[in-house]
Amino acid sequence: MLTDDHRTTVVEAVHNPRFRLAGWLPPLTDSQRFPHKTTEVSRRLALWGPLDPILMVGSRLETSNVSPYQRKASNDTIGCCLPAASQSWNSALGFLADCPLFAQVRQLVYISPRRVHQRSVQSAPTLARAPSTSSVVKERHLAVAAALWAHFFPFLRSLRLSQTPPAQLADAAAGFTLLAFDLPGSAPQDLQPNPVQSIMQCFGWDDMIHPLLVTRYLPHLLQNSELVSSLSSDFGVGASGSAQSLSVRAWVRCVLQQHLHKNPDGSDSRTGRAVEEQLCELTRLVLRLPEVDSLLQRAGLQPSGTRIESTSALEMFIKAVGCVYSGLQVLSERSAMVTKALDYIGDILKHIKPSLISKNQEGLQLAYWAVGCIVKHWSPLLATSKAQQLLFRIVDGMLLPHNLTQQDRALRESLPLYLQGLSVASSVSQSQGAYLKQQLRSVTRRYLDHFLPASPSVGIIANHPVLLSACEANSISRGAVLRRTILEVLCESFLSFKGYAPPPRLASVLMFLLELLRRNNDSDPALLTLPLPSLLRCVMLVNEPLVKKTSTDALQLVVERCAAVSTEGPCDQIITVLRSFVEENEGVYDRQVYTVLETVAVLDPSVVQALIPNLSLSLRNTEHKRGLGKNIALRSAYRKLLCLLGESGQAELTSLEVD
Repeated sequence: MLTDDHRTTVVEAVHNPRFRLAGWLPPLTDSQRFPHKTTEVSRRLALWGPLDPILMVGSRLETSNVSPYQRKASNDTIGCCLPAASQSWNSALGFLADCPLFAQVRQLVYISPRRVHQRSVQSAPTLARAPSTSSVVKERHLAVAAALWAHFFPFLRSLRLSQTPPAQLADAAAGFTLLAFDLPGSAPQDLQPNPVQSIMQCFGWDDMIHPLLVTRYLPHLLQNSELVSSLSSDFGVGASGSAQSLSVRAWVRCVLQQHLHKNPDGSDSRTGRAVEEQLCELTRLVLRLPEVDSLLQRAGLQPSGTRIESTSALEMFIKAVGCVYSGLQVLSERSAMVTKALDYIGDILKHIKPSLISKNQEGLQLAYWAVGCIVKHWSPLLATSKAQQLLFRIVDGMLLPHNLTQQDRALRESLPLYLQGLSVASSVSQSQGAYLKQQLRSVTRRYLDHFLPASPSVGIIANHPVLLSACEANSISRGAVLRRTILEVLCESFLSFKGYAPPPRLASVLMFLLELLRRNNDSDPALLTLPLPSLLRCVMLVNEPLVKKTSTDALQLVVERCAAVSTEGPCDQIITVLRSFVEENEGVYDRQVYTVLETVAVLDPSVVQALIPNLSLSLRNTEHKRGLGKNIALRSAYRKLLCLLGESGQAELTSLEVD
């Protein structure tokens, strides 16, 4: 209830000539004839000042007992003043920074009818009077709300796509959202039947809204526990997702686009700093959403500390979604989780497109890193029929375009995430596994070549992104699948001899191969022997010292590891490779073959001993084809090899003497 002094202020404010808009306001009874469209711009601007105290009057009228005439006079004043000023709103935006008008609007729209009702009940002398007071208060509040919806909200909505949104726009939009929450029936018909969600779509969830507006608007709402609780229980927002998932999507977009607002030289701009500060608060509130908090708890992930960086929070959230999905066993639950995950990120390629075409390296790196995290941690999810189209678009749009020179640094840092995720997806996909494997090989081949130095460099090769992708800790089985793909691509495209001419950059390729084998403790002979034919050929045909040494070191590593796991006899896989090697070079490089086999015999005599019948037959076939009898030089090289093969070798030496 207003005091007498307050009531006097209300009445005086309505009738005081200085609030009659400097002579521009006609008698209240003629308010409908106020010349909105013909008023000059300078005079429209003058209307903003008087609106401030008039709206103050409106806020005090909510519990007053002024006469109906006085209430009507105030409402008519607001009703004719707002349309007149609205004609100059675009010109008045600069003026709003100094005018407390929007603050007064927020004071009005934040007033909850429930709180008004509580105050009216407490101040009523009897219980019988409370319902009447509450009814009057509600009627007055609805009248003020109607004026605000009619004259303010259309203007706010017309500015929502502004690329330079003022802070007052977000504040006022949040105020109208809370007004719609408290008085949903007061909202215009075009916002019904869910006015809160409709306004949030306009100012927070629409992908076209500037992040500066979103990061200031959403925190106003997400810190309201009643509103969040209402959104949590509302499942009818629409096909595009729930209110919480749409809020998460808006947050993800703002995180991805946070670097777009920096100066061309990369330094922080005023807008960039504002987005960063507001994004921290939005991040904190998003992590507190019931849906997000539940995911983090189920995944065993919780933010540490009171302030968490938005990028770290995004990574944690992505991991949580992937972890929860992997733990689901029921098909319907997994399907629902796929839908929910896609709702969270929306059209992520659209979100990052501005970063891909900008020259801001931080934004580019963030875009590639974030999508890479999704590909890696959601790989089983992305392999499903619902989500695989997104995975295909990511590969085609971010990894396999023709020209990616600008993205070199971002790709170098994030490529391991993509390769690791693609490897898992290609292994678990039930419908597109073959195509995904083909895509994985294409990406591997492209970037093996792209980041491989022309001349061998230990430092560059040690940090090759394809190499790093194959050396992930704590993923032995998944890593082996990716290493197999890398080894296959290496052998097919980088270690393949054209006739007897070595491939280009052979020293760099062999250095990469050796580093790949050294960094991983693979013991599967089927995997280890993949590069063995190429290594044997390099040792036999190339005399360049670095190539010779590197290929010999790699050959030694392969043979020794296979020998270590073949406890029941010689390694069958190595024997098969060596037998093919002998047959392919029979009659052409016989002596060189014996030299290579000597190297193998020193490492593991048993695998060469198994070849003695084949070697002796090959020797006699070669001599027979030449028709010149015994080849002394060739037999001498063979005897040298047999001397390294123990009793089996000595027995074969005796057999050769009687030929």
